[in-house]
Amino acid sequence: MSTSPRRSGVSKPSADRLDLVEELHGQGVADPYRGLEDASAEPTRAWSQAQDELFAQESAGWAGRDRMRGRLGELMGSGATGVPIWRGGRVFSMRREPGQEHSVLHVQDAPDAERRPLVDPIAIDSSGTTTLDAWQPDREGKLLAYQLSEGGTEESVLRIVDVTTGELVDGPIDRARYSPVSWIPGGLPAASSDEGRVPAFFYVRRLPADQVPAGEEQYHRRIWLHRVGSDPSTDVKVFGDGHDPRTYFGVGLSRDGRWLVVSAAIGTAPRNDVWIADLSAPGAHEAPGFTPIATGLDAQFGAHVGRDGRLYVFTDLDAPRGRLAVTDPSTPGPEHWRDLIPQHDEAVLQDWTVLDGEALIDSPLLLAKWTRHAVSEISVHDLDSGSRYPGPSGSVDLPGVGTVGGLVARPEGGHECWFTYTDHVTPPHVYRLDGQTGRVELYSKPPGTVEVPEVVTRQLEYTSADGTIVRMFVTSRADLLDAEGGPLEPRPTILYGYGGFGVPMTPGYSSTILAWAEAGGVYAVANLRGGSEEGEEWHRAGMLGHKQNVFDDFHAAAEHLVATGWTTSSQLAISGGSNGGLLVGAALTQRPELYRAVVCSAPLLDMIRYEKFGLGATWNVEYGSADDPEQFGWLLAYSPYHRVEEGVEYPATLFTVFDGDTRVDPLHARKLCAALQHATTGEESERPVLLRREKDVGHGARSLSRTIALSTDTITFLAHQTGLKL
Repeated sequence: MSTSPRRSGVSKPSADRLDLVEELHGQGVADPYRGLEDASAEPTRAWSQAQDELFAQESAGWAGRDRMRGRLGELMGSGATGVPIWRGGRVFSMRREPGQEHSVLHVQDAPDAERRPLVDPIAIDSSGTTTLDAWQPDREGKLLAYQLSEGGTEESVLRIVDVTTGELVDGPIDRARYSPVSWIPGGLPAASSDEGRVPAFFYVRRLPADQVPAGEEQYHRRIWLHRVGSDPSTDVKVFGDGHDPRTYFGVGLSRDGRWLVVSAAIGTAPRNDVWIADLSAPGAHEAPGFTPIATGLDAQFGAHVGRDGRLYVFTDLDAPRGRLAVTDPSTPGPEHWRDLIPQHDEAVLQDWTVLDGEALIDSPLLLAKWTRHAVSEISVHDLDSGSRYPGPSGSVDLPGVGTVGGLVARPEGGHECWFTYTDHVTPPHVYRLDGQTGRVELYSKPPGTVEVPEVVTRQLEYTSADGTIVRMFVTSRADLLDAEGGPLEPRPTILYGYGGFGVPMTPGYSSTILAWAEAGGVYAVANLRGGSEEGEEWHRAGMLGHKQNVFDDFHAAAEHLVATGWTTSSQLAISGGSNGGLLVGAALTQRPELYRAVVCSAPLLDMIRYEKFGLGATWNVEYGSADDPEQFGWLLAYSPYHRVEEGVEYPATLFTVFDGDTRVDPLHARKLCAALQHATTGEESERPVLLRREKDVGHGARSLSRTIALSTDTITFLAHQTGLKL
């Protein structure tokens, strides 16, 4: 590694440039910073250390850091509360008290009993680097399966505890990353006939590393049957052989335990196959006989056998905005389906649940959750016919214009369900819906209080490059808007987007958005193609060979904000993470003149080699593969790392990466950071290219203090660049 002098006294890091050009599909592809792919190599370590020093020196000059850190702490100070999960008379829920680093899983032994902690990540690891990834109580509420990972790796380890005593009764079971668990009601006969019945469950686990090809240890999942207390190496494999190594499996049992439903999807493909097995015959749990529900179709399916014995199929087959169908489990194929809720012309079906307890025995209800242009709605239907109730009785009154999460009913049936609600100024609250009366009541709220600023959020429409109408949410302080809700003058603005994997950008509480708007800035969130705000067609219009649509939508959002007086290019910043990091990486290399500053977090940036690292091979169903000549052309056309040109004035850029990230390797950010530092003509003191590195944290969940520290640095960097006074 070489360095060049810097006026501030800190050397500007400069990685060695390789004269490396590979011939791929008849085209030369330069890769001058491949040496930075190896994090353990001494040149990379020295370069990274120099980047740490550069970031520390630059960030020390950003005004308002202490004030912003304190305000973010206040805005996150309400804590958090989750929906109740009912099992055998017990109530399980997540809760984070104000100031707690992580949410804690609590249990109540009766609905009116005191809440007691069951799994507390900080009690397990005071460093805050251990996270609770998933949990699932058994049907009787006696045992809990939960998964922990350390240092941000998401390498979940499965354990089973006794809910009454908190004592470990089974585990740890490794190789359980992204593993669903489905408990068998009443358990199964023990392996030894004189031991009676033992608790048991189906779950997903990877094959041992010595049974798979080198480099494929993250793949090769199977579905297994496990009896609690038995050696996991003796678990019975019930499904998964012969599938693509990248396949993710789902598993679920009907309430009575008779019907087992499994699903299989290759990577993150927007399609999957689903099968069903009748477990009523002796020995069927160890060797289920599976019948296809839907296989080999270019669509997504979720299947569940209800308490009424019908098979419900939630799908986008021939319905890109979603539909819900029913059939008999013994005739599960599409030719037997009857639509309960057909596709809507405008809204997207997101979720559903059934209320069919004794109080509703004569009129069981079907609730459907929708989003209309990313805003949530709940409709009420007759369970048998699926017809929507007329008038006001066919809709649920929600607390505002925002986002509903989940529709959770009691598994044994009942007349009530619970859901979360949030909007741009409301932390998630939990509400209870009474199916008898139609009333919606607050069930639980965050344990702390928070004073939010007077802000207004509007949804704007704009036109993308190909004429497509796209929407975005724009948040601003109310006193800085005119009578029509428009801007009084251009102001520092952050434009955020994601645009991939069918992930919708819906309204939600964000301390970052509120802190920025409170300081006088504008915060915009664009509903780009590649998400699912308008259904699966909207997603597919932004994937594979159509990925440029996502970037065009983003550029058009920026241009609209400038043209309508919200901001100027010299005041406009962009921000995105993961796939959103790819988005802003493409934006800054395609239209560097349009943006003043960029925050690019945990990004994908080298789209020619992305499949070789982390979980990249599971994403080529979204992006395409460089091994395919046509798809290679798509990827190279927008790959940010390969679009950097010397002599261009690039925006000020802050990369944020996490050394424990096992999804997106930090090498992407290292390589583009080095390329931009070498190429840009921007004055170093005015438009720096920086890399912020964190250890012992990964792509997803993190402690509260780390979240505050990261948000503080990104906001103060963008404020410094756009002129917002904090």
